[in-house]
Amino acid sequence: TLYHGTATRFLDDILAQGLEAKSRQYVHLSADEVTATAVGQRHGKPVVLRINAGEMQTQGFIFYQADNGVWLTETVPPLFIAQ
Repeated sequence: TLYHGTATRFLDDILAQGLEAKSRQYVHLSADEVTATAVGQRHGKPVVLRINAGEMQTQGFIFYQADNGVWLTETVPPLFIAQ
């Protein structure tokens, strides 16, 4: 399981459309909830989403780990996102 911190105002769109990199090269994911909460707080009232990264990897999605420990992937479909 990996985590994505965001603001509550983005929650409905994320649950409907998934996570997309948009202006970034990759979607950024955290290894723990504390870090994800800190990231979410930068954008407003935080919410932390659980990402079923294990199942994503089983289905062929690729993950990278940056030097700073952040996990990266191109997209996260709604199927793999839970609150």
